[in-house]
Amino acid sequence: MTQIQPVVLCGGSGTRLWPLSRKTLPKQFVPLVGNKSLLLLTLERLRQLNTEVTCVAAEEHRFLVQEGIDAAQVSGKQLLEPVARNTAAAMAATALLTDPERLLLFAPADHHIPDSERFVATILKGIPAALAGYLVTFGVEPTFPSTAYGYIRQGDKLDAALGEEAGHAVAAFIEKPDAARAEQLLLEGGNLWNAGILLVQAKVLIAALQEHASDILDACKLATATIDADGDFMRMDGAAFGRCRSQSIDYAVLEKCARVAVIPFQGRWSDVGSWNAVADLHDTDANGNRISGHGFAMSATNTFIHAPGRPVVALGTKDLLVVDTPDALLVVHNECAEQVKDVVALLTTHGHSQATRHRRVPRPWGAYDSIDDGERFAVKRLTVKPGARLALRMHHHRAEHWVVVQGTAKVTCDDKAQLVKENESIYIPVGAIYRLENAGKTTLEVIEVQTGGYLGEDDIVRLDDAPSAGERKLA
Repeated sequence: MTQIQPVVLCGGSGTRLWPLSRKTLPKQFVPLVGNKSLLLLTLERLRQLNTEVTCVAAEEHRFLVQEGIDAAQVSGKQLLEPVARNTAAAMAATALLTDPERLLLFAPADHHIPDSERFVATILKGIPAALAGYLVTFGVEPTFPSTAYGYIRQGDKLDAALGEEAGHAVAAFIEKPDAARAEQLLLEGGNLWNAGILLVQAKVLIAALQEHASDILDACKLATATIDADGDFMRMDGAAFGRCRSQSIDYAVLEKCARVAVIPFQGRWSDVGSWNAVADLHDTDANGNRISGHGFAMSATNTFIHAPGRPVVALGTKDLLVVDTPDALLVVHNECAEQVKDVVALLTTHGHSQATRHRRVPRPWGAYDSIDDGERFAVKRLTVKPGARLALRMHHHRAEHWVVVQGTAKVTCDDKAQLVKENESIYIPVGAIYRLENAGKTTLEVIEVQTGGYLGEDDIVRLDDAPSAGERKLA
């Protein structure tokens, strides 16, 4: 059987799922289903096609992607985008770096498809058409007249020589419709939700880009002419890629190309594009309420509560979406779920960091959680992975006091190394050159108290030093 190379597109900001999804931690990396992220579920699903998976991701998200790769027990490279340029550029760059004969399956990282066996079987049906030079898309049989998705209209069946289930030619791509048009499309039949998944040979995609979007292809040729390989990370020429036009593969190629096919997928699918879609992933009680985490609905109807950390009680509510996080709370009527992205713009305008950043910030060595801060102090909780360490560093303006609450830390301060165990502490004065390392086999947890006149993250001077495997040249 022809082997397929899965390519996971890990971009996207997911602003409609704020406050859980933010620029620094978009929805594809957030545990949403059974305490698993959509990226992890995607990788597990694609693992059935090939245990080697390529991911296209933003530079700032590479360690989040790597965590998903490790958890899914797959292997592969990450092609890092210096800037976001939509799917056409991501696919072009990937195809240029691939064997021209290879079959590439481009799949978004943020879709929920619970029936993985049916998904795999559907993808395999597309191999004959893809090898015959078609760009093969996959459409979902609609179950209701959705206005949130674009549609694909099926045309004539493909040549019988490609197989009875090889799919249909695409007659048209249809933009997201209004409610009346969506109902009409459903009644007509033959119209599928556009799932944004593409199966194509690398050489076929390159030829299509050359014909319909040559400027995007030329920019990506320059960007991929020289690749900086750092372990499993592949970096393109940032300046060349930055000059590339930003456009989706649908607009750039698929809507203009004559040889595009579609195969219907008959199973549950969601792009999890709104809080209503997230709510639909959960079972309802007798009053239509859906609960995730520590939520309680009293005398409430049709209310969704997402409460992963603390108890959240909805009393006497109706048709509400309640989403709680450590540093922001969203309460929205379910008819306004699509407008959540406007909330992000509003908070950004008013200078609130919660618009784009979480309190907990993943790092190569683990994470830090900003617990509290004031005029001349800040308190953080550091979690350091076993065997990981922070790069050698110093601060010009702040001192730090560390208390180890779990595990054993190896602390190097001005060339003096010592072990700091649970319930022990150490002081790092202003100007000291230091490093924190997890010397144990379990997660290290440290409470860090910063004091000083300036506590910004840019007051970190990282010194030349060989990083640990977990750092990958970044602290």
